Order: sequence, then structure tokens, then C-alpha cells
Amino acid sequence: QVQLVESGGGLVQAGGSLRLSCAASGLTFSRYAMGWFRQAPAKEREFVAAVSWSGASTYNADSVKGRFTISRDNGKNTMYLQMNSLKPEDTAVYYCATRKAMYTNYGRQAAEYYYWGQGTQVTVSS
Repeated sequence: QVQLVESGGGLVQAGGSLRLSCAASGLTFSRYAMGWFRQAPAKEREFVAAVSWSGASTYNADSVKGRFTISRDNGKNTMYLQMNSLKPEDTAVYYCATRKAMYTNYGRQAAEYYYWGQGTQVTVSS
């Protein structure tokens, strides 16, 4: 079965950096668009960034543009989120997700994604 496992979260001071990883198994990773979402307490799950199945195309939410970079290594079945200049408002549980169908465009809505990881906590202190 499909498994997505996030890692790399933690506690960091404002202005610091973290790199999240999402390791995938149980699917032909290189055929699926993928995304990162986050959810803060008492808030809805929010789109962060997405990457096409080839890695050639990416999209970031306005709230993270210029600070976060999404990428993927299809040879390692892993997606990354490099987070720089972190702010307290970036504090959330971060989830990776993949589309259900192969070779589809990435989306910006959580409902467009089918497989999800368990999440990794990112806490940014002021």
C-alpha cells in the first residue's frame, strides 16, 4: 500500500531554517504530482506548495513565496520542502500528499489529494 512518511520537523527560532522530507513507497513515485499542506490548531488545512510529477513545475502559496522551496528527487522517491526565514505563523503540522491518478497536474486544494502522510510538527518561536 501507499505510504508517505514526513520527517525533519522540529523547534526553530524565527528567522531559522528547516528542511522537511517526505519519503514515499508503494507507488511509482515519479508519476505523481505531490504537495505540502499545513494545519495549525483550530485552523483548516492550508496549501503550502506543490510540484509536478517530473519536478519541472512548482507552485507556492503566497504566504511562503520567496521563503520556501519545494523539490523532489524521483530517484530517491522523496520530496522536500526547504523552509527559510521561518516565522511564528508558520507553526503547524506539515503534511505531504500525492494525487490519486498518475500524470495529473498538481492542485491547490486538499480535496484533490488522495494519499497523505501522518504529518510532522514545525514550531517557530519568536
